[in-house]
Amino acid sequence: MRQPTSDLRIRAARPLLSPAILEEDLPLSEAGAGLVRAARRAVGDILMGRDDRLIAIVGPCSIHDPAAALDYAKKLKPIADQFSKDLLVLMRVYFEKPRTTVGWKGLINDPRLDGTYQVNTGLRLARQLMLEVNSTGLAIATEFLDTTLGQYYADLVSWAAIGARTTESQIHRELASGLSMPVGFKNRTDGDLQVAVDAIVSARHAHCFPSLTREGAPAVLETTGNPECHLVLRGGSRTGPNFSRESVQHASGLLQKSGSLPVVLVDCSHGNSGKKHEQQIAVAHDLATQVSAGERAIIGFMLESNLVAGAQKHEPTQKLVYGQSITDACLGFDETIPVFETMAAAVQARRNLPKT
Repeated sequence: MRQPTSDLRIRAARPLLSPAILEEDLPLSEAGAGLVRAARRAVGDILMGRDDRLIAIVGPCSIHDPAAALDYAKKLKPIADQFSKDLLVLMRVYFEKPRTTVGWKGLINDPRLDGTYQVNTGLRLARQLMLEVNSTGLAIATEFLDTTLGQYYADLVSWAAIGARTTESQIHRELASGLSMPVGFKNRTDGDLQVAVDAIVSARHAHCFPSLTREGAPAVLETTGNPECHLVLRGGSRTGPNFSRESVQHASGLLQKSGSLPVVLVDCSHGNSGKKHEQQIAVAHDLATQVSAGERAIIGFMLESNLVAGAQKHEPTQKLVYGQSITDACLGFDETIPVFETMAAAVQARRNLPKT
């Protein structure tokens, strides 16, 4: 008998439901679709300079408890409305956690947090939560890590990120070229900007690549290219923070040289905060100073924020603190509101500067 030569390290294979079936079970309403379309247009208008507000992408590092995430959304919505003249607020609704080595990979991969990897359950929970956040009136931002999972909920997303570990990936650039919303590419984990600039250039162009349809069938997809790709500055292990005026201008120059939109969205966390969640406030204040002085290359900011400040370790035998991150440490909700106030005031100051 011939010995097998494939799947030698595959322990099990389980059926995965199709995106179309999940969407049929959990459909997006016409009102919800209208919210998604309007938010995508608004983000695009800010990117193109037709809207002088700042994009504010705010929410948990990675969602592990849908109930707490929905509570966060309900608290965030009136704040978003309060500052809507100056800030376009989108909630971070992140379900995939990229790992340098190993660890919990997010709600979709392991929704029960116990290593049982009930991915179908995770996909259903993820789409259900996005629908519930959408129903509050908040637009949604997320990161696309696995290149096939977007088919399950991309119709609900108004802004997408390609993370620092995947910006250099060809298949993620191809994915971004076909996504229906604006996409922010983060600079590489070491702080290199050119890789992200190259990614933006690549994603602007049409691509042809194998993937899955919404029915779950293998197919070759042809894209038109995405003109709304842009740079997200998140600092780096080698270069350090990159939110300063000099860093913003340097990034803007690289983008302009490549023919890309010469604007940046700044992640106040990660390398820019030295992985200290409270330091996000100082980063935001620096950005506000730049915006108040007239800087227009800054079109938005990102905060990792949750109901409860800090982070906790996930231990299967211990009860978790409700509303506190089990991945990166976050600002508490009450600490987040003053950042909105600061950034909104900066937009107003920039708006009132003499026209040049």
